[in-house]
Amino acid sequence: MSFANLKSNRTDVSKLANAAAEMSTTKKSTNKYEDLRFWKPTVDESGNGYAVVRFLPAGEGQELPWVRYFDHFFKGATGQWYVEKSLTTLGGQADPVSEYNSRLWNSGIEEDKETARKQKRRLHYVTNIMVLSDPSNPSNNGKVFLYDFGKKIFDKIMDKMQPEYPDETPVNPFDFWSGADFQLKIRNVAGYRNYDKSEFKSPTPLLEGEETKLEATYNTMHDMSEFTDPSSYKSYDDLKARLEVVLGQATGSGSTMKNESLQQTAETVGSRSVEPQVIPSAPQPQVAMASSGDDDTLSYFAKLAAED
Repeated sequence: MSFANLKSNRTDVSKLANAAAEMSTTKKSTNKYEDLRFWKPTVDESGNGYAVVRFLPAGEGQELPWVRYFDHFFKGATGQWYVEKSLTTLGGQADPVSEYNSRLWNSGIEEDKETARKQKRRLHYVTNIMVLSDPSNPSNNGKVFLYDFGKKIFDKIMDKMQPEYPDETPVNPFDFWSGADFQLKIRNVAGYRNYDKSEFKSPTPLLEGEETKLEATYNTMHDMSEFTDPSSYKSYDDLKARLEVVLGQATGSGSTMKNESLQQTAETVGSRSVEPQVIPSAPQPQVAMASSGDDDTLSYFAKLAAED
């Protein structure tokens, strides 16, 4: 929809909450360079950080103001990384890593289960935000970015849209006019990023409701369709070939060599099996952030993975 129609067609908070609930009951580009469209909070040497952001509404042609996708980031025995989006994002399609993890998990061997934990899929939510206060990088203030976050922050959004207690009024945090600023408070708890103290402020119009500024903000929002567009996902066969290489069960990038272990996966759990919901255990696996090349990459995603 255009900005002119946004105010009169504002998404009802119950519709957003229902869409999120439906997602929870159903089963970036992958290069080494930093994606400058994304904002990432900064933490100090103690692992603590603070910022204030505003979640923005759905853009042109988007039904929801966020997208959800899954991916896998892990290092195989060969020393190579498997960095791919999971086909389970696309309506629960079969994915070779999910099938392989199912076989490992169902073996009953604890070592196999630990491997499945390390290779488990990662949950991502992506939305547009405006950074209102970034004390560590004040040049970000007032700018629109994409923000990649996990289940803990999404749960806080859900709590705002569907409050637990009857004396609390539902709020659509993504609304320009009746949404609420979000205080992101990051702590280091047992070596992992913790967002428990993060909270929404009282509802207030963004940019004091000045529609010229709001329209300018709306027009600078980023398209998020790439994260769920089937054309941006590799085929099952291509993913399987890459997995074989990473696990040391094939040679050469892009190999299509049939692998007995992976073939048994399909026979054991079926060609449409879904990865089990496994609980991560310490220590967390090494992971890599596809859109960032800085030294914080591995620790950032290892800690973010603990949220899922």
